[in-house]
Amino acid sequence: MKPVHILNGPNLNLLGLRQPEIYGHETLADVAARCAALAAELGHSTLFLQSNHEGQLVDWIHAARAEASAIIINPAAYTHTSVAILDALHTFEGPVIEVHISNVHKRESFRHHSYVSLRAEGVIAGCGTEGYLLALRRVASLLGAGA
Repeated sequence: MKPVHILNGPNLNLLGLRQPEIYGHETLADVAARCAALAAELGHSTLFLQSNHEGQLVDWIHAARAEASAIIINPAAYTHTSVAILDALHTFEGPVIEVHISNVHKRESFRHHSYVSLRAEGVIAGCGTEGYLLALRRVASLLGAGA
């Protein structure tokens, strides 16, 4: 089976250092390791990537068309601004799950709108980094349902 691509947007490279009162103390490397371990338990593998550049995220989504069984994406600030990421996601035929570490609905009003949600099969917000694991479980369920 093709890997689940887990894509992360801007500033997530600073996870564990940036605003730990909102995002916690776990690093992105910690999250990647936890995701890889759970994916293996579920019979899947992951490709875990992060970029601060919108175009790079679009390129990875395009590559996922041939290389991925599903996409889990935390687009970070691009959630609220990127039609380009939405358009790229529309070209992907597998499941897409949107993840946010914080509860974006308890934050500034501009964070309440998500372009990515228009494509995602599900949205997980406010569950901390555990949201990635919840997303992996949902992806495994969706992929199993299609098998």
